[in-house]
Amino acid sequence: MIDHLGISCADLPAAAAFYDDVLGALGFSRVLDYEVALGYGSAGKPDFWISTQPDGGGPSSGPDREMHLAFVAESADAVRAFFEAAVSSGAEVLHEPRHWPEYHEGYFAAFVRDPDGNNVEAVCHSVPPA
Repeated sequence: MIDHLGISCADLPAAAAFYDDVLGALGFSRVLDYEVALGYGSAGKPDFWISTQPDGGGPSSGPDREMHLAFVAESADAVRAFFEAAVSSGAEVLHEPRHWPEYHEGYFAAFVRDPDGNNVEAVCHSVPPA
C-alpha cells in the first residue's frame, strides 16, 4: 500500500546526521542524495525521505509543514485513475501523471495536494518510457 513517505526538515544537515545514525542502527542507509532531499532505505530503494523545508509560506512551510506520502500503483492506468479521482475530489494538482526518469527509468507517478496540504503521490515503478 505505501511505497514511500517523506518529511520536511528545518535543518537538513542536522536531520541527515540524526537519520544517518538512527536508521543506520536499524540496518538502513542513505541510498539517494540530492541537494535538497535525502532518501533512506535498503537495496538501493529509498523508502523514507527527508527534505529541506520549502520557503514562502503556504501549506508546506511553518510548524505544520506538508508530509509526502506515496501509494503503490500497479500500473500507469492505476496512476491515472488515482489522479482523476483526486482531481474530481477537488485536489490541487502538483504534477500530472508522467515518467520521472530522474528517479529511475520505469518511475511513473502523479502528485496532488490533499485537503490538509499534504503532497500525495501514486507511483508505479515498472512503466517503460514511451
